[in-house]
Amino acid sequence: MAKHHVEAIVNGDPVEFLCETEETLLDVLRDTLHLTGSKEGCSSGDCGACSVTLDGRLVCSCLVLGCEVGGRTIETIEGMAKGETLHPLQQRFLEHAALQCGICTPGFLVASKALLERNPNPTETEIRYWLAGNLCRCTGYDKIITAVQDAAGAMRKG
Repeated sequence: MAKHHVEAIVNGDPVEFLCETEETLLDVLRDTLHLTGSKEGCSSGDCGACSVTLDGRLVCSCLVLGCEVGGRTIETIEGMAKGETLHPLQQRFLEHAALQCGICTPGFLVASKALLERNPNPTETEIRYWLAGNLCRCTGYDKIITAVQDAAGAMRKG
């Protein structure tokens, strides 16, 4: 079976890879590009653990084929921190203990970042609706919502 040659931008860096027709973007990120932050939770787009942005749009990478991302821009959890400096969302998740096992955390962080890029001052209800596609079985959601609210405030202050 012939593999597809794909060129894309991942976390600001140009990448090239070969993938088979049935490989998902999640497969490519984890197995080919060795970016293992995005997690496979359900393989059906129901849990949000594999959330990334594709050309600025929040998507479940388990539902996108790797061969469809040629010429496109992908942002993953690995692109959030700048060197050793955590993104304000990452810092607030730590400060508010908004994580436990960590499976869902990358997806929540990527989704929260996408929200705050669109709406820097969301209400609690808006945050809850935006993150409704991300499931957590450990923490409950209150600490996550509080962390996003706190990060939003900090980011607005600059």
